[in-house]
Amino acid sequence: MELILLIIYSVIVWLIFFKFKLLPWNITSQVIVATLPIIALTILILFMNIVAPSSHDVRAQNYVIPIVPRVTGQVTEVPIEPNRPIKKGDVLFKIDPVPFEAAEKAAEATLRGAKDQLNNATNKKASLTPRIDLAKKRVEQFTALATTGAGKRADLEQAQSDLANLQSEFLAADATESQARAQISKSEADLINAKFDLDGTTHLAPANGRVTNLALRPGVRATQFATMPVMSFIEEDDPWILAFFHQNELRYVEPGNEAEIFMETYPGRIIKCTVDSILWATAQGQMPISGNLSLTSPGQALAAEQGIAVRLILAPKDRDLFLAAGARGGGAIYTEHGKIIHIVRKVFVRVSAKLDWFVWKLH
Repeated sequence: MELILLIIYSVIVWLIFFKFKLLPWNITSQVIVATLPIIALTILILFMNIVAPSSHDVRAQNYVIPIVPRVTGQVTEVPIEPNRPIKKGDVLFKIDPVPFEAAEKAAEATLRGAKDQLNNATNKKASLTPRIDLAKKRVEQFTALATTGAGKRADLEQAQSDLANLQSEFLAADATESQARAQISKSEADLINAKFDLDGTTHLAPANGRVTNLALRPGVRATQFATMPVMSFIEEDDPWILAFFHQNELRYVEPGNEAEIFMETYPGRIIKCTVDSILWATAQGQMPISGNLSLTSPGQALAAEQGIAVRLILAPKDRDLFLAAGARGGGAIYTEHGKIIHIVRKVFVRVSAKLDWFVWKLH
C-alpha cells in the first residue's frame, strides 16, 4: 500500500512540476517533495496502528478431543477413515458387546429375583397380620379365664407361645422385605451401569469434525484408561480465531468492533469478523507458586514480549467456511476512532491477501 501511495504521489509531483509546471523545480521544492511523503506516511502509519491495528499472526485453533473408550474390550468395527469429514453422531468404532449384554441380562435377573423376594415377604407380612391379631385376642381371653380360675394355665401358655412364634415370623418377613428393598436398589443401580457399559460399546462422534492419530483396527483391545486414547478428534463446529497484537495496540479495541482477516489457505479472500473478547493474559503473567525469590536465574535473559490475543467471531456469511486447525494469516481490527483512516488499512489488508497467491520459494 505504501508503494501505491508513493506512485500516486509521484504522479501528482510530475503533473505539478513537470507537466504543467505550476511550481518551480528548485532545491527548496525538491527538499519538500522528498521529505513530505516520509513525514506524511510516518504520521499515517502511526495513527493507523492505533485506530486500526493490524496483526500478521492470526491463527485458527480447534478443540482436540482425545477419544477414550468408556469400556475395555475387543474392537469389532472401525467404520471411519482418518482425515475425513465426520458428522456428529456418526459411529467411530464398536467394541464386542457380548460380555456387556450378558452383564445386563444378569443384572435384570438379579433385579427380578429381588422383586419376587420383596413380593413374597410383603405377602407373608400381610397374611401374618390377621393371625397375630387373632393370637393377641386369644391371649387376652385365656389370661382373663386363668385369672378367674375358669381356664387352664396350659392353654394360656400355648396361646402366648403361638403369638410369639407369629411375631417372630413377622419380624423375619419384615427383615427379608428390607433386605429385598436394598437388593432392588442395588440391582437397579447395577442394571443402569450394565446398560451404560453396553451403550459404551458403540462410540459416536461428539461433534462435526475429523479424526487424526487413528491407532485403532478391528481385533485391537481398546482400554478405558484416560492416558491411552485410541484417536484424536478435531472438532470443527466452533473454531477459535485468535489474532495477536502488541500490548500497546489495543487501547481502543472493544468487543463488537469490526475486523477483517485473510488466511493463507484462501489466497485473496477477505473474511469478515467481529471482536468477541480480549484475552488479557499471557504466559509471562502467570506467577509460579514456589519458594524462589526471582523468576529468572542470574544471567538468564527475559523471554521476548508476548502479544495479547484477541478472539474473533466469524460473520454469519463465513460461518460455514472450513478453517483448518493451525491455519495462519493476518488481519486488522477497525475501532470506533479515526474511521477515515480505516479505508487505508482495508486497502493494506486486501493487498496483503492478494500476495498469498504467490509461493515464495525456489524448491
